[in-house]
Amino acid sequence: MGCWMVTGCSTGIGREIARAALEAGHSVVVTARRVETIADFADEFGERAAIVALDVTDKAQIAAAVQIADEAFGGIDVLVNNAGNGYLAAIEEGEDEKVRKLFDTNYFGVVDTIKAVLPAMRARQSGRIVNISSMTGLVANPPNAYYSSTKFALEALTEALAQEVKPLGIKVTAIEPGAFRTDWAARSMWESSTPINDYDANVGARKTMIKEFANHLPGDPRKVAEAVLMVTTLDEPPLRLLLGRDVLKAVRDKLAAFSASIDEWESVTKNVNFPKG
Repeated sequence: MGCWMVTGCSTGIGREIARAALEAGHSVVVTARRVETIADFADEFGERAAIVALDVTDKAQIAAAVQIADEAFGGIDVLVNNAGNGYLAAIEEGEDEKVRKLFDTNYFGVVDTIKAVLPAMRARQSGRIVNISSMTGLVANPPNAYYSSTKFALEALTEALAQEVKPLGIKVTAIEPGAFRTDWAARSMWESSTPINDYDANVGARKTMIKEFANHLPGDPRKVAEAVLMVTTLDEPPLRLLLGRDVLKAVRDKLAAFSASIDEWESVTKNVNFPKG
């Protein structure tokens, strides 16, 4: 059994991952910005659940959480980066302060947490890093342009990191959930306070749809947790694991359209090089 650290455990996917890891016999540093939302883990699992306040935009809190894992459990074997927020807005509606805060949480918070655990993982020549990305990290649609941008950035980070640390015995995977029944569209969702009427029929309508269907989405967060546990047992885990029929269809459709576009414009693509001498 090992030690896990999971960020963003107050509800939804993060909470289910922490619970599944504890039920499997692991020790878990269970984190959330407000510890009262996760106090029940200590009641149920005792000393194997270390309850830690963690805002991933606060480097001091990240360092403290890693230190607690070192002292209580001998270090972190599996890091799950799950904490994040959503933001519904047309690009023109985006508010600078909120967009930057979104990147601070969804991207830079992940970067800082990874950098905090890597030294010990490198020293042990082992470790697992699981980044909870999203279907919107692979396919971008309104009104999620800014949220998608944070997840697209996370995809690039994950892809490069996996290559950097593989020779060091560290394995990296991005989990790509589709639409799952969490409170992501409620508690964790921000929205532009400066809507523009010209976008009502497109962006506005999609905002409404997302909020109305939040409690009726097909994905089961517990099954995401079970998939994460499975991935951490593999000698050769996938770089990306798609979870949900919706994300499977969306990515296949995008790949087909991308491939067709490459073929259509191949002659232009090739025609920019100097002639072979």
